[in-house]
Amino acid sequence: MITTKKVLLAGGLMAITSAANAGYEIKTGEDSKLIFGGYIKVDTRYVDGNIQATDYWYGSGTKLAQDASNFGIAANETRINTKYIHGDVTGFIEMDFYGDAVAGGGNEVISNSSQPRLRHAFIKYKNILVGQYWTTFQNTSSLAESADFGGPLVASAFIRQGQIRYTNGGLQLAIENPETYGGNRPTAGYRNDSGPDVIAKYTFKGDWGNVSVSGVARQLESLTGNEETAIGYGVAGRINTFGKDDFRFQLHGGEVGRYVGVAAITDMVGEEVEESTSIMVAYRHFWTDDMRSSVFYGNTETDYSDRDRTHWGVNLFKNYTKELSFGVELGNFEMAEQDADSNYFQFSAKYVL
Repeated sequence: MITTKKVLLAGGLMAITSAANAGYEIKTGEDSKLIFGGYIKVDTRYVDGNIQATDYWYGSGTKLAQDASNFGIAANETRINTKYIHGDVTGFIEMDFYGDAVAGGGNEVISNSSQPRLRHAFIKYKNILVGQYWTTFQNTSSLAESADFGGPLVASAFIRQGQIRYTNGGLQLAIENPETYGGNRPTAGYRNDSGPDVIAKYTFKGDWGNVSVSGVARQLESLTGNEETAIGYGVAGRINTFGKDDFRFQLHGGEVGRYVGVAAITDMVGEEVEESTSIMVAYRHFWTDDMRSSVFYGNTETDYSDRDRTHWGVNLFKNYTKELSFGVELGNFEMAEQDADSNYFQFSAKYVL
């Protein structure tokens, strides 16, 4: 007999600290069940400055000839997921709607359609995970809570990709899908990366929070086909402070390339392996049990391309029920090396399924 119950988790406008935010659980046997979850999120966003408006800041942007203002309403961050559990085996699939609007026939004149986009698809058996998931290099608990998707991604480790991961307590070891980004290649995926990226991470946990130390080693292919070695490191965590407050941070350096900053850092600049330093800090304060604010700052600087990019913001969120929350956020994204920046104001409504 199948029984159904609703699983309620803390909602709010948590950016992306886990793959599933809530779920409806259906038991299909003594040790098997299905969980359906996700959320609906609607963003109202105003951007003003000389960086072209986007749905969220992703570490890069297009500089405009002069300042411009843009107002938009979108629900593309909305996502759905399904988890299948059969004893020691778990399967998980998640999609959002940041897919190609043009290929899907969408436009802002009539339909505003957008294709579904695969986020996660993995199989987990005991301490082995195989599939597409957050990179092992990343500490998802350290991401800032924000209305803007992901907060200061300009300085955050943030990648989903195919991998084979082994976990033993706080230790995680993985081989992950390689890709050399940058170096003036005409398109991504053009190179013939010959070996996987190798990642190791150890996470220290306690009642005080958690801190992870991670490293990544890769073999990159240069513009002329030469192989170059890249090694990068990361330290990230979330520390509990006073009451329900917490402090979140990320520090990355070396030759991390595409693993940090989304589009802020390339792996290579011509024939040179890019080096960078990135720092992200965020403090979240609870005014009441159902009202909280975060202030965050992220900055990335690179050596060969001389990029200097910053994203800061401050917000206020309130839960009206466990499932429904609203939030406002004010912030700025800057590309200092291009003398460009834009301010933004965002109102978000989120309903956790």
